[in-house]
Amino acid sequence: MSSTKVGTFSVSCIILLVSFAGCTGLSSTTPNAEISSDVNEINVGDVVNFDGRSSTSPSPSIIVDFDWDFGDGETRLTKSGIISHYFQNPGNHEVRLTVINDLGESDSISMTIFVNSPPSIIIEAPGFVKTGETATLDATDSFDPEGGDLEYIWDFDKTFDSDGDGDPTRDADATSSTAEIEFLLAGNQTGILTVVDDKGGISSEEWTIMVISRTYYVYWEEEKITYSWSDYLEQGESVSLTHEPGLNARIIEFNASLILDRELIPLLWPEDNFSLHVDLPMTGWETSTSTTHDNITENASAYISYDELNQIPESGYNIQADSAENIVYSLLNDPGQRWGMGEWIWTITADQCDPDLPVDGIDPDTGNDWKLEVEFIILTPRVAEIGV
Repeated sequence: MSSTKVGTFSVSCIILLVSFAGCTGLSSTTPNAEISSDVNEINVGDVVNFDGRSSTSPSPSIIVDFDWDFGDGETRLTKSGIISHYFQNPGNHEVRLTVINDLGESDSISMTIFVNSPPSIIIEAPGFVKTGETATLDATDSFDPEGGDLEYIWDFDKTFDSDGDGDPTRDADATSSTAEIEFLLAGNQTGILTVVDDKGGISSEEWTIMVISRTYYVYWEEEKITYSWSDYLEQGESVSLTHEPGLNARIIEFNASLILDRELIPLLWPEDNFSLHVDLPMTGWETSTSTTHDNITENASAYISYDELNQIPESGYNIQADSAENIVYSLLNDPGQRWGMGEWIWTITADQCDPDLPVDGIDPDTGNDWKLEVEFIILTPRVAEIGV
């Protein structure tokens, strides 16, 4: 800190006496101004505390006024030697203190305060985007008037506290000069960009992007899907088969057929009997059936068949939504139309493989081959965006 002193003084009269040669001497009562501050560099809007209490005036005179000129157009006259001042304009400010004693004599001293200007923010952003699109926010043209380096802090949503600190407007969702953000919901999305310069100067600016919904054409496509399994079971054995036929679709009906291979000579060797059980854990529904073994003209078989499991929905219409995924999710999770969702568990059990006429004392067929076919009629929602 440098200071400049300017003073005025009076000289006591030099009395010339005829009987004496010389003078009485000089006797000064000029005060001595001193000034200090708690900081020499601040940012616009910050306060500086000044202290002039080290100023003195030769006894018996005393300092009675402190005249402050802050170099920004504002002045103050105080009786005490301390004062605080807010600087609202950037640049170098010469602060001048003049002390005045009770004899009307004065002394002045100056010091310089540097007031750092905040960064200037310039944001380039699209006026609107569609839901699901990614927007680029560009603040690379922002600058520091003093030429310092800048730090960027993007808060993508001023209403949502993403870092959990209790303040939704101070999140650091991105920290580079450009940022990309995907908008999932329609409406006005408002965020805040904060820019900090190398001396701690801070500027903040809100930005808003309009997010508009998309328009989609919705229809349901009917499909027939078939599952087929086959194997061999000994009496008392079971096998379970698991699949999820209603994934991303609405099940309308199904037909299941369990077919057993015929005995070679059914009149001599009795038919076998298998059971078929289906369980839908998510739906809480299950049912069972068994093959018949009194039919000697056809393969032993068991059937389970149901239709109108869910309603056939409206098809072929336009709808506005944030995304195709949201539409599909809503359609597939329509209350009361979710029957058959989740895993299906088919269990086949060889309940009875009656002893056949022995061949060389051995039952020639202690089990049976089986085949299970299940056919589903499903409706799959198809969503196509209009006006892409």
